[in-house]
Amino acid sequence: MTSITPATAASPGRAAASEARKQRIRDAALTLFSRFGLRGASLDAIADQAGVSKTNLLYYFPSKEKLYVSVLQQILETWLEPMRAIDADQPPEAAIGHYIRFKVELSRDHVQASRLFCLEMIQGAPLLKEALRHHLRALVEEKSKVIEGWIADGSLLPVDPHHLIYLLWGTTQHYADFAVQIEAISGRTLADPDFFEATVDNIQRIVLGGLLPRTNGDA
Repeated sequence: MTSITPATAASPGRAAASEARKQRIRDAALTLFSRFGLRGASLDAIADQAGVSKTNLLYYFPSKEKLYVSVLQQILETWLEPMRAIDADQPPEAAIGHYIRFKVELSRDHVQASRLFCLEMIQGAPLLKEALRHHLRALVEEKSKVIEGWIADGSLLPVDPHHLIYLLWGTTQHYADFAVQIEAISGRTLADPDFFEATVDNIQRIVLGGLLPRTNGDA
């Protein structure tokens, strides 16, 4: 029987504590990067926001640029999760409808992340370009084939898969990136459950109404 020393037993706990500290640093960095950008947010301010020493921060992230890239990569992974869920075995109405709901939830719950990602794209994605060219592109091509399959079997009207994906990105993330404008016009935000549901419902109906073949009963 293998004996477990106190150090061995404590190891998973230390690893979890270390990961929690790294995430706290990333969360603090996201808050400041989304407000001040890469140049405007200092490591001292991030460390203070995270409740760690600057030395401790640099132990996990050796430079501000590496921390910035780590934050952006985490945002990208979060954004890609709903796209990965799109499956050829699902009917397009269910798959696309679920994707829209998931993306609007992200716009509601991760406003700072959406704005920082948008800012990076506007600046030409200098620190994220390789990830976009490889990981994101590969995933988009994979899901484009799923959309092409739906078109081929007649369950979706002909559409360029890339433009459909761009449309879904822009429409759903607009509610985060331009939340101030939307609130100024409507007086409401996605934090309002009724407005959230109305947003999801309208995007789903507008998008799917232009994608799903009409039956004789719809004419």
